[in-house]
Amino acid sequence: MTKLVLAGCGKMGGALLAGWLDRGIEASNVIAVEPNADAVAWAVARGVTVMASPDEIPETFVPDVVMLAVKPQMMDAVVPAYTRFAKGASVFLSIAAGKTIAYFENLLGDAAPIVRSMPNTPAAVRRGMTVACANGLVGEAAKTLCRDLLEAVGDVAWVDDEALLDPVTAVSGSGPAYVFLLAESLAQAGIDAGLPADLAARLARGTVAGAGELLHQADESPATLRQNVTSPGGTTAEALAVLMGSDGWQAVITKAVAAACKRSRELAR
Repeated sequence: MTKLVLAGCGKMGGALLAGWLDRGIEASNVIAVEPNADAVAWAVARGVTVMASPDEIPETFVPDVVMLAVKPQMMDAVVPAYTRFAKGASVFLSIAAGKTIAYFENLLGDAAPIVRSMPNTPAAVRRGMTVACANGLVGEAAKTLCRDLLEAVGDVAWVDDEALLDPVTAVSGSGPAYVFLLAESLAQAGIDAGLPADLAARLARGTVAGAGELLHQADESPATLRQNVTSPGGTTAEALAVLMGSDGWQAVITKAVAAACKRSRELAR
């Protein structure tokens, strides 16, 4: 009987909505607010009520959760329209990068229970990683409900310190782009070594995807999995001597994550 309002039904909002429906949430208990009718035709077909504006939501509909899934730069214009739900009965669950709990408290008032979360794009295939943080008005039952909603697209972790969402953003929020860059770079290295471009791209994509699935299913740590495919004196060991050198991947990734973390803090201000 959970009642939900989904503000924004783009790629991430749509992935969440599809996950909710597949996990058994009644379509009749969900209102999606999305002005782009073409983006939500599939949701209408599954029985979800779609409205172009929050002003159309009936006064009698009191959601348990208002999911804020619009782009961060749209929040200033969108959030104030939902203040009528900000009296404590509804939890506001944001997936917007860089928008702090204090930001939403300023717009919604000091009675609003607020959860800020940071998902990532593998949510589109229900393999996402989300980290969430709540203000003091969110009770355990509400946290459990928010966790269940976010788990529709992957794994969920909670932190008490909101400042940790900056490195979370840098590691898991931006992390898929690092993996895609790895596939790009591996393919280009194959081309430079003499492989045809289409074969190099196929090898890189299949290797990254397969290794990711192995990591997902294995009980061993990444370090153990790496050691398992590294024979002493072999080709992998020779390559890893370069990648694990003082100017190798660890130094570069650490620098990249630090840069992303710094930018996340700047955006939050």
